[in-house]
Amino acid sequence: MSVVWAATSPESGLFRPAERCSGWGDLSDHFDELRSLGQGYVEVRSPRGDFPMLSLAFRGDQAVVYLMSSPEQMFLLAGDGTVPSSAAEVEVPIMDDLAVFTGSFVLDTDRAWNQVHTFIRTRDVGPPGAWHEL
Repeated sequence: MSVVWAATSPESGLFRPAERCSGWGDLSDHFDELRSLGQGYVEVRSPRGDFPMLSLAFRGDQAVVYLMSSPEQMFLLAGDGTVPSSAAEVEVPIMDDLAVFTGSFVLDTDRAWNQVHTFIRTRDVGPPGAWHEL
């Protein structure tokens, strides 16, 4: 299973926008390195086309997942209750900046990574009701 991806560099802590095409194992190893550093940002897509593209931003055990279905359409995955919807804001890195989200869009990082894995394996992004258009 091949995947095209770009991610935060574990060495510099900065986002490397140059895409790589590799097997799932290379991406998973890279994500594990980012997890050991405590934060990161990853964009993934199929080698067959630019869209859909999924992005995962995380800091510690809190993550946010974006879906870009086209250049004009972007969605956020609904949170899983990891952080209550009414809770204080959570910061995660989006590329090289920290972005703030409410608990409504925060997932457990493991659950978010599983969503990315499912997307790469099946190209399924989950139920439409789980996504909120921006």
